[in-house]
Amino acid sequence: MYVAIAGNIGSGKSSLTALLAETFGLKPVYEAVSENPYLEDFYRDMGAYAFPSQVFFLARRVRQHLLEVNGSPRVVQDRTLYEDAFVFAQNLYREGFLSERDWRTYLELFQSVAPALRTPDLLIYLRASLPTLRRRIAKRGRPYERGIPDGYLLALNRLYEELVASWELSPVHVVDGDQVDFVEDEGAKEALLSALSPLLRP
Repeated sequence: MYVAIAGNIGSGKSSLTALLAETFGLKPVYEAVSENPYLEDFYRDMGAYAFPSQVFFLARRVRQHLLEVNGSPRVVQDRTLYEDAFVFAQNLYREGFLSERDWRTYLELFQSVAPALRTPDLLIYLRASLPTLRRRIAKRGRPYERGIPDGYLLALNRLYEELVASWELSPVHVVDGDQVDFVEDEGAKEALLSALSPLLRP
C-alpha cells in the first residue's frame, strides 16, 4: 500500500501524513523542504532560482522513492513527484519563471526517471481555499513563506485541480480542507479516519 498525500502549500499534508502513519501503521515519508538550499532565494527571486530549486526537489523525490517508497510494503508520502512536475514546475513555466529550454530539460529529467518509480495505490488530495492556506501558513510561521503572493497560491490551486481531474494512476479521495480540520477538531479527525479506514486497513 502506497498512499500519496497531495495539496497546496499549507493544506495540511505533513499533518495528515503523520496522522495516517500513526493510525494505520504506514511508514511516513516527508517532503525535504528544509533541506532545499535554494528555497529562501527562490521565494525572493523566482526567475533566478526556479530551475535549480525544482531540480533539487526532483532529485530528492527520486531518492526518496528509491530508498523509502519503492521497497516499503506500507508507506504514506507527503507530496509526490507528479506534483513537483505538473503543479509546481509547470506553474513556473506558465508564469514565465522557467524558460522553454529549462522546462523541456526538466520534463526530460522527469520522464526519464518516472517509469522506475512506484505509482500510488491511493491519492488523497487536500483541497483548500486561499484563506485556509493563508491561515495555516501563518500558523506554522516559516519566515520565507510569509511573502508568497496570493496569485502564486491561486495558480497552484488551479493546477492541482487540473492534475486531480486528469489523474489515472490510482483512485483519488478528496478532502475538503476548508471544512475538515483534522488537526484542531477531534470530531473531524475521527470522521476522516473512519472514511479512510476501509481504504487503508491491511
